[in-house]
Amino acid sequence: MTTSPLPNRLFPAAIEMEAKMIETYRGIVYPQQEDHMGHMNVAWYTSKFDEATWHLIACLGITPAYIRENNKGMAALEITYKYLAEVSAGDLLVVRSRIEEVRDKTILFKHTMFDAISDTPVATMQAVGVHMDREIRKSCPLPLHVKERCNALQTAPA
Repeated sequence: MTTSPLPNRLFPAAIEMEAKMIETYRGIVYPQQEDHMGHMNVAWYTSKFDEATWHLIACLGITPAYIRENNKGMAALEITYKYLAEVSAGDLLVVRSRIEEVRDKTILFKHTMFDAISDTPVATMQAVGVHMDREIRKSCPLPLHVKERCNALQTAPA
């Protein structure tokens, strides 16, 4: 029986970085998610990363109940995608996420999408999200419990 190597786990820096990452999505590429080029269309990367984002912010304390009860939530200010490898129908995917920076009203975070079998990174999404009051549609400070959770998960500076 042979096993495929997990290259990202071979390096101490990768192991430490992974320790600060949490799993936020797990799924599969379906045939209808492919484009005419035979790989997953960019719209589906966005969709899967969006689902990962909702799981990440819930882990931080911005849950659906928090949003409903406080009429506050998060909005994207900036998003950057990097496509590292093609994925096709049948490929199993996992997204792991980490907090890079937290400020008074904003959170900078990064999702990395991996091939779930080989643990090879296939795409990344880095985003800045702002905490906002949904009624007046303006930014507002993050609650203390969210900042504390962000700090606990934040990647140590290099």
